[in-house]
Amino acid sequence: MGVSPPTATPDTRPPGPFYTRLGFQITAGIVLGIALGFIEPKLGMSMKVLGDIFLRLIKTVVAPLVFLNLVLGILAAGDLKKVGKIGFKALIYFEIVSTIVLAITMVLANFSEVGVGMHLQPDAAAQASAQAAYGKAAAPTFDAFLTSMIPDSFVGTLTGHSLLQVVVLAIAFGAAVLMLTAKTRTTVEGAFTTMSECFFKLTDLVMRFAPIGAFGAIAYAIGASGTQALISLGYLLLVMYAILAFVVVVVFGVILRCVGMNIFHFLRYFKSEIGILFATGSSESAFPRLMEKLQALGCSKQTVSLVLPTGYAFNLDGTSVYMPLCVMFLANAYGIPLTWEHQLGLLLIMLVTSKGAATVSGGTFIVFAATVTASGMLPIEGLPLLFGINRFTSQAVCICNAMGNSVATVVVAKLNGDFDTDVARAEYHRALGRPANASL
Repeated sequence: MGVSPPTATPDTRPPGPFYTRLGFQITAGIVLGIALGFIEPKLGMSMKVLGDIFLRLIKTVVAPLVFLNLVLGILAAGDLKKVGKIGFKALIYFEIVSTIVLAITMVLANFSEVGVGMHLQPDAAAQASAQAAYGKAAAPTFDAFLTSMIPDSFVGTLTGHSLLQVVVLAIAFGAAVLMLTAKTRTTVEGAFTTMSECFFKLTDLVMRFAPIGAFGAIAYAIGASGTQALISLGYLLLVMYAILAFVVVVVFGVILRCVGMNIFHFLRYFKSEIGILFATGSSESAFPRLMEKLQALGCSKQTVSLVLPTGYAFNLDGTSVYMPLCVMFLANAYGIPLTWEHQLGLLLIMLVTSKGAATVSGGTFIVFAATVTASGMLPIEGLPLLFGINRFTSQAVCICNAMGNSVATVVVAKLNGDFDTDVARAEYHRALGRPANASL
């Protein structure tokens, strides 16, 4: 069949005191940064270096994580000649829904005007350095864009700055691995899975510096912009949660209604998993339970084993909300006008790069950081500012990601006749206490 994306080893140790938990430490860093920015604005602005250092640490894991997880995602699809219509319909579904979510968010982001009024000033030297690294202006030609996608060195691509080249290389490498003999392919899959787990651990190590990075980013933002920064970040969170709720309830609701299911019953069935996702901020945390409960809900084991793990690499709808909304936030905060042509170009880039978002907490921010850097259109020094609220955004984003993939699994199972309606009714009756003959 295929392999599932690597999952982090669960931490079975009993939780320590509340002040040792990363979530509390990041929140404390944000609060202290806000206080310093208000009390001593100049000193707060000098804390920018802490956010910059953390950003550099984050960027060290971008290319390896994207490459390894895209290759493993392709391998999770297995031999499409064998999985046939299941794999084909799943991939088509992923692309259609991701495109719809990206487009809806880009339109709503324009109307919401997130980031307007912050009046931040981009660092000209940093922007010039980024443009020089990619050899293109802020608005590249189509020919230059195509050329920039093609890698000219395997190692150089993984140590360079172009995420698009990493994506192209990963797709080509994944296709090559699929052509190997079963024995050799299994060896490669095992090695890549182990390497990916190592980089997940490295990401966890880097995230230990997150409270310091959040402190520096927020202190700088408040010191430079005062209350306007706090208001703008709060408004961004409000808009993001509203759009994510719209996607889950309306977009996913319409999709499920088309196959005869109710979104509210569906969400209630997965309420325990949603609680886990919100607590951890990682889509991976609920993966094993989703596998079990989707099969219990009537989806065939074959469909669940193929669609759910593949979706974790190719169908991240929450990430598809986060990326365009934060792009518009940075553009508005720094007063950088983006025409609809620029936005369409960025949307096409995000349609590809969103597939590389890792499922660990902070993975969406990592890929978004690389996307912003690769585009050459937006100031990279605005990224630590967004990281300051990343803990709060990742909680809602990972819920949307996981529920989107659960919906996809049910839909593909229905389309392929691999969904047992009687089993689903019985499971709803058991789990939700509804009548045995009630609608789904």
